[in-house]
Amino acid sequence: MGAEKPAVVLLSGGLDSATVLALARSQGYACHALSVDYGQRHHAELAAAQRVAQALGAAEQRVIRIDLTAFGGSALTDSSIAVPEQPTTGIPLTYVPARNTIMLSLAMAWAEVLQARDIFIGVNAVDYSGYPDCRPEYIAAFERMANLATKAAVEGGHLTLHAPLQDLSKAEIIKQGMQLGVDYALTVSCYQADEQGRACGVCDSCRLRRAGFEAAGFPDSTRYFAR
Repeated sequence: MGAEKPAVVLLSGGLDSATVLALARSQGYACHALSVDYGQRHHAELAAAQRVAQALGAAEQRVIRIDLTAFGGSALTDSSIAVPEQPTTGIPLTYVPARNTIMLSLAMAWAEVLQARDIFIGVNAVDYSGYPDCRPEYIAAFERMANLATKAAVEGGHLTLHAPLQDLSKAEIIKQGMQLGVDYALTVSCYQADEQGRACGVCDSCRLRRAGFEAAGFPDSTRYFAR
């Protein structure tokens, strides 16, 4: 581990972030996994993140707590807003205002302390829910900002924000993860998973995950609760 370059990897416990962690490890990074407890409805993903970090050989995993339920405005942070169970148009109710900006800011802070020059995030702009903070132009803009805002960058250390899944379909992500040995049974993607991590099967995230496994030609190891 000591000879490897440090990197901060945002790890939610879902399918995409697990794949990104495996990719970063395969590229020789010592991965410091950062998970965020922001008051999300699908709290079981945090237990999944711990399982994934251990299974994929993260150097360490930390959970930062920040209460976005104080603002609400999303089906994931406001219990009075139901998680949509049918396809919708436009930006869905599961969009959490400023979530990726907050998470990336935390990752940026930890990267400075670690003297890491690389941050990995599992955003996707192909098979995804239409969130504005998953777009390539957003990722590029945050990287530019980070290289203006940090002591490390001012002193000559460039920070790179990696989004290696950005242009891949869900099926392509799954195929890549399977090649890297990711055990997707450890992950939780469902927006309303129960305490055991079992999925609803009908939310947007569940639909994308199931379709991805079908298109990739691999069995879906997701556990579902009875409805």
